[in-house]
Amino acid sequence: MEEVDITIIGAGVIGLAVSYVLSNFGKEIVVLEKNPSFGQETSSRNSEVIHAGIYYPKGSLKSETCIRGKSLLYGLCSRYNIPYRKLGKLIIAYDREGIDRLGGIYDNAVGCGIGDLRFLSRKEIKTLEPDIEAESAIFTPDTGIVDTHSLMKFFFQASKERNVDFAFSVEVIGIKKERSFYEITVNEPGGDSFSFQSRAVINCAGLESDKIAEFAGMDPEKLCYRIHYCKGQYFRMRNPDKFRIKHLVYPPPTEIDLGIHLTPDLGGGIRLGPDAKYVKEINYDIEEKEKYAFLSSVSKFLPSLEKDDLIPDTAGVRPKLQSEEDGFRDFVIQDEGKNGFPNFVDLIGIESPGLTSCLAIAETVKKFIESA
Repeated sequence: MEEVDITIIGAGVIGLAVSYVLSNFGKEIVVLEKNPSFGQETSSRNSEVIHAGIYYPKGSLKSETCIRGKSLLYGLCSRYNIPYRKLGKLIIAYDREGIDRLGGIYDNAVGCGIGDLRFLSRKEIKTLEPDIEAESAIFTPDTGIVDTHSLMKFFFQASKERNVDFAFSVEVIGIKKERSFYEITVNEPGGDSFSFQSRAVINCAGLESDKIAEFAGMDPEKLCYRIHYCKGQYFRMRNPDKFRIKHLVYPPPTEIDLGIHLTPDLGGGIRLGPDAKYVKEINYDIEEKEKYAFLSSVSKFLPSLEKDDLIPDTAGVRPKLQSEEDGFRDFVIQDEGKNGFPNFVDLIGIESPGLTSCLAIAETVKKFIESA
């Protein structure tokens, strides 16, 4: 039976970043992806924002990997000419409740060690964004946007040049723990099954990461690993030149997402979204009627927006550990040795700020593999 040192399951931005960071090990690494190419699910259906790390509780993995990850990501993009732009972001408030929430966001960010934020008055907001109506805002200069496909293509090509093998249209259907390795069974494109041995397994399967852990013998319910699908839709400005939006503009976050925000893109367009709705099944349909909800939300701070300005863009699904009833849930990034599965690294619930955090997450995985 064929043997490899490390198997990475999933070729989204997290799996690709992990393959890139581990490819310097000189180990035999294979990446399995059930889709025909890399990054075809959550990684290519998001806002493409590089976050500053201001929202997440101090000491959480989301906070620490985001703050570390943004520095690594900006450095990588600059070094290898991956398209990005550090635009800066305004988190705005247009009523008393929003202003109070800005204070909590600011205090949390300062507690996490982010010291480059500043409050903006109504006049200062108008200077930066003349079309935006708000009473107060926090400005975060470190927030930006990145061409996610170019980033993933870089990770993929650099990993291949370092002899990482990629197997696309290959779906994992079984994982069996043996004494010193895992036997992985996959369905190949032609429908045949194939099994091989791997000394270590890294679960980067995103929307199916709980199922991969279950294949290996773990109990997602007992470990609180069950993934909840949260769908987010985007609309695009039909005529972005009508609006003078130069920065990212966010309302205060809700309990489950960062709110419907305005995101200028690298091509000169402007996107609105995502919204957030828990769903039972994965689908990427865009409901045209939802433009009225987008209009109602965004016109509170962009009053010149009209329904005919909006056209459907795309939709994505987040792999959330947090259910509709839960409070904050952090990333799961850990070697499962304590649960009886040594050299099996789970990355579960990697939603926002996963893109920003990808290289910092990969560094964390590298430490687990180095100590194995």
